[in-house]
Amino acid sequence: MKFKLILSTLMLSSILSQAQQAPGKNQSKQTVTTTQVTVKDEPKTTTNERTIKVESSVITNHSVNIDGKAIPYKATTGTLPVWDEEGKPIAGLFYTYYERSDVSNRDKRPLVISFNGGPGSASVWMHIAYTGPVVLNIDDEGYPVQPYGYKENPYSILDVADIVYVDPVNTGYSRAVSKDVPTNKFFGVRADIKYLAEWINTFVTRNNRWASPKFLIGESYGTTRVSGLALELQNNQWMYLNGVVLVSPTELGIERGGPVDAALRLPYFAATAWYHKLLPQDLQSKDLTAMLPEIENFTINELIPAISQGGMLSADKKKTIAAKMARYSGLSEKVILDYNLNIPTNFFWKELMRDKGGFTVGRLDSRYRGIDKMGAGASPDYNAELTSWLHSFTPAINMYIRNELNYKTDLKYNMFGPVHPWDRSGDQTGDNLRQAMAQNPYLHLLVQSGYYDGACDYFNAKYSMWQLDAAGKLQDRMSWEGYRSGHMMYLRKDDLKTANNHIREFIKKALPKAGEAAKF
Repeated sequence: MKFKLILSTLMLSSILSQAQQAPGKNQSKQTVTTTQVTVKDEPKTTTNERTIKVESSVITNHSVNIDGKAIPYKATTGTLPVWDEEGKPIAGLFYTYYERSDVSNRDKRPLVISFNGGPGSASVWMHIAYTGPVVLNIDDEGYPVQPYGYKENPYSILDVADIVYVDPVNTGYSRAVSKDVPTNKFFGVRADIKYLAEWINTFVTRNNRWASPKFLIGESYGTTRVSGLALELQNNQWMYLNGVVLVSPTELGIERGGPVDAALRLPYFAATAWYHKLLPQDLQSKDLTAMLPEIENFTINELIPAISQGGMLSADKKKTIAAKMARYSGLSEKVILDYNLNIPTNFFWKELMRDKGGFTVGRLDSRYRGIDKMGAGASPDYNAELTSWLHSFTPAINMYIRNELNYKTDLKYNMFGPVHPWDRSGDQTGDNLRQAMAQNPYLHLLVQSGYYDGACDYFNAKYSMWQLDAAGKLQDRMSWEGYRSGHMMYLRKDDLKTANNHIREFIKKALPKAGEAAKF
């Protein structure tokens, strides 16, 4: 066994040496260079057995230039178990853990634990396009280019924090140990939070990170996940956080039905129409962020009350409201009246450019345009933006894990995995986050939104923050940032830099001064 391990290490070193001398055409010359490889308990999957090994790790050493400075780091890629109530492993979670390697005191070094969403999505998105040491080979606006690949990320937050990217069960390479394990152990709001909190405890203990300041970052459904984890970790793992970052947050279980739900979409409609140059000239001539406050004020002060009146709203008043909505949304007054002031988002994506080139606009990023089979219909045939993203992400993550991080397995990397039916009952994650902040004076919150995100729109994110802190007592620890892109705002180069800087400053701000006690 010892000889086999040595031989494996020598073979990998030889392969890496050859690769460094002659990089492949799909691999950028800026790609992080592996300088040393250590293999521990290498995965033993074969082409005949595509099963998870609940514990495995591969360690590689690298360097990345961030803001002009070389940052050395160690990458650990592997799996750690999920335990049942009897202490038996029921799943193996795949993770990638980056540690800056020139740090003398890791007790003071922040640790960021990163999740994406879905539910059913791997952590790939933020891993190789946002905060990690490599980013996709895409154009400056986020569109795919060939050859596929990745390059080093000069804006990564690895200079200020270590990062672990976690794939929940059935995403990435994470799997249950057998089909006999009940899916209700994993697939639901509360189950997801419970088992991931236990796993985080295992990870932190194994890696001796209990003393480190800890941060959670989640994107999309991952914001539901980390909002719930903030309280679960605090109450049942006795692990206290310094910060939570919500990237393109969901509704977090916060009630907003009826008129509120219908009205809150309008500012997003306005932003999208502005981007496609479909607003009246007086609005179009203003900058995006100078134009939006007018629509936001109308939404809160006029539209919500008007929709609330329903059939009691006079015909004249209804027409006046519809005319303003048309002015702000790029849609016709007739269409808005036909929908009784309540425009579904899927209809908006289909209708906005129906007579202007016949394009649809993207759901997660409305800068993207799609082509449907026919102009008729109430919703687009497909999500133009997601198809574009999978175009560039899927090859890159498979190349990167195998070729750079040297993790070898015949398991399929699930960009999206089977996790349905998902039990959404008991979602009180927004209030969970509020409770965690109320109980922990160290805990700070940063919310990041793209103006062109139609799935988790920016104005709903603001509304969630208002409702999280209805008493107005947490404002000094809460902040919101908006970006001129969509759900994955970091795909746009300018936003990649700005958004990472916002996280970097947030982490620094959330670290208490030496000797500063956690008290109100």
